[in-house]
Amino acid sequence: MPFKKDFLWGGAVAANQCEGAWNVDGKGISCADICTGGTHTRPKRITPVLEEGTFYPSHEAIDFYHHYKEDIALFAEMGFKVFRFSVNWTRIFPTGEEKEPNEKGLEFYDRVIDECRKYQIEPLITLSHYEVPFALTQKYNGWASRELIDLFIRYCEVLFRRYKEKVKYWLTFNEINSATGKFGGFLSQGILNEGTKDFMHQVDIPQLRFQGLHHQFVASAKAVKLAHEIDPEYRVGCMQLFATMYPLTCNPKDVLACQEFNQVKNWFCGDIQVRGRYPGYILRYFKEQGMKIEMQEGDAETLREGCVDFYTISYYMSGCISAEPGKKAAEGNLIGGVENPYLKSSDWGWQIDPEGLRYTLNEIYDRYQIPVMVVENGLGAFDKKEEDGSIQDDYRIDYLRRHIEEMREAVEDGVDLMGYTPWGCIDLVSASTGEMAKRYGFIYVEKYDDGTGDLSRRKKKSFDWYKKVIESNGEIL
Repeated sequence: MPFKKDFLWGGAVAANQCEGAWNVDGKGISCADICTGGTHTRPKRITPVLEEGTFYPSHEAIDFYHHYKEDIALFAEMGFKVFRFSVNWTRIFPTGEEKEPNEKGLEFYDRVIDECRKYQIEPLITLSHYEVPFALTQKYNGWASRELIDLFIRYCEVLFRRYKEKVKYWLTFNEINSATGKFGGFLSQGILNEGTKDFMHQVDIPQLRFQGLHHQFVASAKAVKLAHEIDPEYRVGCMQLFATMYPLTCNPKDVLACQEFNQVKNWFCGDIQVRGRYPGYILRYFKEQGMKIEMQEGDAETLREGCVDFYTISYYMSGCISAEPGKKAAEGNLIGGVENPYLKSSDWGWQIDPEGLRYTLNEIYDRYQIPVMVVENGLGAFDKKEEDGSIQDDYRIDYLRRHIEEMREAVEDGVDLMGYTPWGCIDLVSASTGEMAKRYGFIYVEKYDDGTGDLSRRKKKSFDWYKKVIESNGEIL
């Protein structure tokens, strides 16, 4: 069989997109909590002062905080072997700087982890998934400041010690390489430069983003080393937003432009987290962009000593790179690139490329030779309820089937693939647009973009399909 017997089938969510309960049981304000709702045509806004009467999607989200037992039972019914979720930093340290952790927050994750273990579901915990404490943005401008390294490690140590022998798999930073682009400054690093008002048009200072990445690299490496010291059985991975790109043509200028894009956007962060050093190409990039990254004595050694155990990605789409200006950009695309004439697009303009996943997995494994896992993949779509209340999401089944087929091919190619956790296994708030209408889940949640909805859950057609996929270890698609 192509997939190994202990292949980790499951699903993935993030705290700020599903938990809700934004100010319950001592939780502090995270950067996600000051983002208003938006749509695929109207960007969500960033409001440091909350506006009365404005809808903030993260404040209730789908209320996983109070529905986690029901939701995990549904995941178990599908047969999940693993559940990827994140811990919200501000549930544990409300401002990021408290001397002692918030016990109520720890107790919530105690319950979530225990509920997973009740069904023999392995927790896969992301330590930082777009949930920087807003107090750290206000005081330090987020990860632009080196101060966050020690604060993050203190937070990690609390979790590593609390959940020893209950959790095996950890990820440090979600889509860490998102900060190589403008939108990642606030989303990933909590950097809020003066004049920024909306999420898609942030006032950008690239020097701060790349300095912030260095601080995150050091923090990630220290977290890996600390985890191994606390429990040698811990396995800690990195997580990259893989923006697969092809040259638009065989013009050598397109090929070189594509190579540079891939180096900076796709390989740079992984090269440091897996190999433990800055690659030559990024040093040239810094020089040409007029950037200088401040490093302290000992940082290079820290990076070498804190290499990750496995490599994970989100993969939704691909694009093309052209050296010729003026080419039509792919719509709805946060990662750049131009339209590929051979591909069709989703409702949000994301170009669908299952074969690109096989190509990507081969490129990653050939480069690093460590286990790989696809921890996000899915189709954001408008789901329409039929007269009987059912959701016949055959389009989602088709999307996932085609990507699993290509994962199977990658395994046959020799890729050591650990598992697969489709994104938004239950409907949740979109990170990019802040809307509920962009649904990914196997489970429909009655929650809408105006804040209404009774939060009831119902299975989509894809629920039973994915259950059969897991039962057959990927043989029945």
